[in-house]
Amino acid sequence: MTLALNPSNVASVAALTSTLAPASPTSTFAPERKDIPGVPRILGVGTAVTEHSYSQRELLDLFRISDPKVRSVFLNSAIERRFLSVPARDATGAATIETQGELLAKHKRLAIEMAARAIHACLKDAGIELADVGYLCCVTTTGLLTPGLSALLIRELGMDPRCSRVDVVGMGCNAGLNALNATVGWTVAHPGRIAVMVCAEACSAAYVLDATMRTSVVNSLFGDGAAAVALAADTPDAAGPPDAPSGYAGLGVDVDSPPAGSPRVLSFASCLITDAIDAMRYDWDDEQGKFSFYLDPDVPYVVGAHAESVVDRLLSGAGLRRSDIAHWLVHSGGKKVIDAVRVNLGLTRHDVRHTTGVLRDYGNVSSGSFLFSYERLLREGVVRAGDHGVLMTMGPGSTIETALVQW
Repeated sequence: MTLALNPSNVASVAALTSTLAPASPTSTFAPERKDIPGVPRILGVGTAVTEHSYSQRELLDLFRISDPKVRSVFLNSAIERRFLSVPARDATGAATIETQGELLAKHKRLAIEMAARAIHACLKDAGIELADVGYLCCVTTTGLLTPGLSALLIRELGMDPRCSRVDVVGMGCNAGLNALNATVGWTVAHPGRIAVMVCAEACSAAYVLDATMRTSVVNSLFGDGAAAVALAADTPDAAGPPDAPSGYAGLGVDVDSPPAGSPRVLSFASCLITDAIDAMRYDWDDEQGKFSFYLDPDVPYVVGAHAESVVDRLLSGAGLRRSDIAHWLVHSGGKKVIDAVRVNLGLTRHDVRHTTGVLRDYGNVSSGSFLFSYERLLREGVVRAGDHGVLMTMGPGSTIETALVQW
């Protein structure tokens, strides 16, 4: 049986499982049912960053920013360090100003390099060979590439040129879950085959310096980073030890030693806030001759006000409540955004510890941020079989994307 996933609202892999297992009052997905065919799983995760990290004070000094208001934005961001590829310095020691052409070249170089390392780390984590990958989905917003990042990576990594591929471009920080939805759909349509999704954001290649508060807020927030996940859907004839996750048969993965943490992806839910469609945008600045990102000061409140409805819709489709969720992996969109989501969903600071930790150590790495948090959760070693988790991203549109997973 295959299931075509609907990318809008609740795309229900749950519809498949609910026909095969009875629902309990609090969970549609009984943890003991590990033999259901066609359910996609995340098999491995990997991340990568650029070479050098900088504290906020180091960046202020490097770019010679003395305005006290701008310095305050940087120093009160809840960010300690970010990985960035800063421009060269001129004879006076000041950072040079890069043209849009130079920024696009930087984006191409950094995106390929980071994405390649993230994919290798992801496949190593899953115990999968590069030759086994049948589908590659690439996400980026920080620069335009034609041919796309997927084609460039297939050549760079020496992947099978017959590999199916797709590029998700320009969707912003929420795009990781949009792309995960599409990748899950491919795995369900091709059970037993490996798909990889990678988010590569060279935020060093997407900035403007013009002394305005608009650009200062953006420049205080973003960092370079890439994150990848490998997925596969269980095959109808999957077989393995009773206590091993199903679907590894024929995937080149040892069923006796499955990857640590292999959650099933159960469903998705989306919310496009059309009244705030211009609140986050990346558009052309005629005066600067560059693309410039804009964040409306009300973004945290807009996102927070809509967080409950989309999360509750995601959970209600599975017969769950927020109290049933053991793990929350929220996009590290900024201190105020995280606080707004936490308060509106009734979460504790512990619930979003990985979200705030990623913001502290990397800044906002855009579309791959939630996967940095996911990787930290797995490394923490607290996940138990049967646990449910919610993945949540926010971005231009304004958009909130969510996914429900279960270990």
